[in-house]
Amino acid sequence: MTEPSTAAANAPLLPAYYTDTAVLAAEQRRIFARTWQLAGHETDLPGPGSRIVARAGDQEVVVVRDEEGALHAHRNVCRHRGARLVTGPEQHAAIRCPYHGWTYCLDGRLVGAPEGRRFSAPLHLPSLGLLPARVEVWHGLVFVNLHLQAAPLADQLLGLDALIGRYLGELVPVGAARIHHAADSPGRVVATDANWKVAVDNYLEGYHVPVAHPGLMRLLDYPRYSAEVSPGYAYFEAPLRATRSANRMERLYQRLVSPMPGLLPEDRGVWRYVAVYPNTMIDLSADCVGAWSMIPDGVDRTLLPGAVYRHPDAGWRTRLAQAAGRRVNDLVTHEDDDIVTRVQAGLRTPGFTPGPLSEREAALGWFAGRIRTDLGRT
Repeated sequence: MTEPSTAAANAPLLPAYYTDTAVLAAEQRRIFARTWQLAGHETDLPGPGSRIVARAGDQEVVVVRDEEGALHAHRNVCRHRGARLVTGPEQHAAIRCPYHGWTYCLDGRLVGAPEGRRFSAPLHLPSLGLLPARVEVWHGLVFVNLHLQAAPLADQLLGLDALIGRYLGELVPVGAARIHHAADSPGRVVATDANWKVAVDNYLEGYHVPVAHPGLMRLLDYPRYSAEVSPGYAYFEAPLRATRSANRMERLYQRLVSPMPGLLPEDRGVWRYVAVYPNTMIDLSADCVGAWSMIPDGVDRTLLPGAVYRHPDAGWRTRLAQAAGRRVNDLVTHEDDDIVTRVQAGLRTPGFTPGPLSEREAALGWFAGRIRTDLGRT
């Protein structure tokens, strides 16, 4: 794959990055196995022994809370014969393999194996604990990392507290969708028939809003839509129009929306978005927070697990605003699904190379540069 001479200036990725299975295999090794991946929310792990299964690319990680309240992360595989240990949310005092009954403490130590004296050599329990992973919590969001020497998540998110920390205080989930459903209930997760980077690219730019999202154009003050990039994330502000939309549902949202406790009055009039490299998205509005991930499920299919959260003291007005906002967002999601599937189909056209990027696509160029660097193709 030969890069254009403008690659150093964050040119868009060539089509093969989105269509070549060898590229996806390299991404699993060099990106998903080495970056912080969104696993869930602290509310998914309510007490000692509770656990969820998370996805880090094509690998699974068990996140469990111990008796002291600390979180641990382990590869989801028994050290005996490789059985998958956990298939969904559970709460038990230990982790027990369903195949032969090898039993592990919540911190991953092997504490028992049936008929241990019948093995050809004595079992050395300290060396047969669960394979570890990293886990960190940022404002209630739980992240995992397969790379044990990875830099702390806080290093990547430096500066983000000041921008959005006030949104991520005391929150509870809305509805049944959960981030961890990508691993334990994949059939319940929204998916799109496009490469994961096509989906990320689409999230990273507002240039398509006037054409592809007429509803958003009625709500957003598009000329003031802005984007900033840092090494670890991209941050977007989308101010709302002061004038009322002609659409009834959009107008209802505009009338009802009010800031959650802890937010500022001016937060009522803006939507904010954050893309944490490589594939975590956080949507922030005055009435709720959405957190979701874009996980490759093949070279041309992406799982989009996520959940919505709000303040536990939300009243009827906020709940109605959220219901109206969901109707608006569902339409935008449908429109985006159509867009990214069109792009995925077009990227397979022989002889096609991407055109230049608009200033409104600067974050897309930032992402392309990060991908090239991580894959060693700078």
